Amino acid sequence: MSDTPLSRLARSEAANGYAMISPTAIYAILMLAAPLITIVAYSFFKDGYLTVIHEFTLDNYIATWSDPIFRAILLRSLIVSGLVTLVTVVLAFPIAYYISFNVSASRKSLWIFLITIPFWTSYLIRVFLWKVILGYNGVINSFLGALGLDDPLRMLNTVGAIAVTLAHAYAPFAILPIFVALEKIDRSLLEAGQDLGESRFMTFLRVTLPLAMPGVVAAVLIVFIPTIGDYVTPELIGGGKLPMVANMIQAQMLPLDNKPMGSAIAVSAMVVVTVISLAFLFLNRKFLRGQK
Repeated sequence: MSDTPLSRLARSEAANGYAMISPTAIYAILMLAAPLITIVAYSFFKDGYLTVIHEFTLDNYIATWSDPIFRAILLRSLIVSGLVTLVTVVLAFPIAYYISFNVSASRKSLWIFLITIPFWTSYLIRVFLWKVILGYNGVINSFLGALGLDDPLRMLNTVGAIAVTLAHAYAPFAILPIFVALEKIDRSLLEAGQDLGESRFMTFLRVTLPLAMPGVVAAVLIVFIPTIGDYVTPELIGGGKLPMVANMIQAQMLPLDNKPMGSAIAVSAMVVVTVISLAFLFLNRKFLRGQK
């Protein structure tokens, strides 16, 4: 058998590596890239009655960005997602820090196991549970009524209720990457900082927090990106009165049957989220460089 360049390539490590990842790559292309390409393509087509006219146009994007309702809903989605991300990460960091630095190594796996328990139930069920808790005759108002407060609090159909529900749903996604980043920190660096006269608080600010920033950044992106496209929570907890951009896309795609317009809204939202995420990564990198 001749030793041709093609046979040498087939026996190389690169070829073996590509062969190993090819099933995953094909699955990713079919399940992720193909729908995304379809949505982008549809956003440049025209809408006909119960059909899509395959003619190139920019009218969908012009109508999307000239619509004040879209801009208002997109702004609300960004604010809600930003609030959820801030609350979730701020609350997740102390939990991850406690597990990493205060829990014995033999019990850390138990704590991680307990954190992942919410994943055992459907996301939809967890949203319904919050609807029961925050409802007019829900758990909180029933408890307040037992204390003598006759006027029930109006908690459903508010931005706060949506934010609380989303923060609870995505808390594990924020805790786990921060915990992993904290676990990678060399404890001798913290001891060295305190040996040089730094207080525990200043050691945390100058050593622990910068070294944990990769986990914080991952937590921010993992929470921010999916929450801005959440459809179920605004529909159930917000009662459909506080729609977010995903609800607007759903309305265009299904009830109005305007797939090109819905695709244009979806692509526009993805572009905005991508720009904000890249800007956050750039500012974070600049901050870390300034810390050195």
